[in-house]
Amino acid sequence: MRVELLAPAGDLERLKVAIEYGADAVYIGGKQFSLRARASNFSLEDIKEAVEYAHQRNRKVFVTVNMIPHNSDFEGLKEYLKQLDEINVDAIIVASAAILTIAKDLNLKMEVHISTQQTTTNSVAISYWQNKKADRIVLAREVTYENLKAIMKETTLPIEVFIHGGMCANFSGRCVISNMLTNRDANRGGCAQSCRWSYHLYHNDECLDNKDRLLSMGSKDMCAYDYLERLLDINVASLKIEGRMKTAYYIATVVKAYRILIDDYYHNGKISQEKLNEAAILFKRGSNRESFSGFYPGLPDINGQIYNNDVQANQSYLANVIDYSDGIATIEVRNYFKLHDRLRIFNPQGEDVYFDVNSLVDLDGKMVEIANKPMQVLKMKVPVVVNNFTFITKSEV
Repeated sequence: MRVELLAPAGDLERLKVAIEYGADAVYIGGKQFSLRARASNFSLEDIKEAVEYAHQRNRKVFVTVNMIPHNSDFEGLKEYLKQLDEINVDAIIVASAAILTIAKDLNLKMEVHISTQQTTTNSVAISYWQNKKADRIVLAREVTYENLKAIMKETTLPIEVFIHGGMCANFSGRCVISNMLTNRDANRGGCAQSCRWSYHLYHNDECLDNKDRLLSMGSKDMCAYDYLERLLDINVASLKIEGRMKTAYYIATVVKAYRILIDDYYHNGKISQEKLNEAAILFKRGSNRESFSGFYPGLPDINGQIYNNDVQANQSYLANVIDYSDGIATIEVRNYFKLHDRLRIFNPQGEDVYFDVNSLVDLDGKMVEIANKPMQVLKMKVPVVVNNFTFITKSEV
């Protein structure tokens, strides 16, 4: 059975991008009971539209119901789960045995997946959840590849693992730094990503670090495509990309990169160096943080840590296409470019197309030489047919 490529989406636009660029399934959060309160998130009407869009294309939609609930958090939960089931959501992702029990007692059609928040790291824990009728386990990101191989030999339950995205400073997200520093409960949707802030290190009022160089507790991002072939060899059920708060362009580049690699594996029995190189270029385009292979090689050393927190804004994404007719693309500007620049057309399918900007006008037909206003709508000539899922980016050639 082919592996599932599972992508994140913070809103309906990003869900459609994920599907068009090759995701087999997309996970989203609703307005309630989810851990990403700062994401746009989906209303029930949005979820219904998302499911219809996905199912028409033979894709799946999972909804996170992954908060760690307190007694006051259960009001409306049963009705919400029933509504998700009626909408034909394929699965919910839960981090609480209580929510799993409630969902199973309701005899819902949709599957229940155990979130990485449960820190499942061994076969005994998987057996426990299997006995509780869980349908899938999302392993903790702290599991090494060698331990994963052993787990795969000892379980029949579908196993989902992370392949790409942000890492947590604590064990699989079980963190209270935000609680302490911002009075926001990270395990009930309020994570402020405080581990990624910049800090000075003090002891008895003495600053121990270089005062000109702030420190971070954050990890580098995971980018484990060098382990992809090995993960496919042992038949994991799903490869998960983290990032419900990431941009549509980030999702497009990362999903397309893994789609290329996965398809190459199933077509040729292995992943070629040519495709690895192609994917590496895509990962670089979409990223603004340093990355490493996570825990797959073993316990991370100093090379897995971010020290200076120098996150650079990614400005390779210049515009997205909102309309096209007769060789003219209507675009929405995101970053600076100008007339006569060489740009790239990035589409869901096919190779990149490069072109020089020789025509750029506003909606009144007035010639524009510089596109430097975010969200500005302009028209430009393009050499190929484009659509609403096309991105205009900087060219490296």
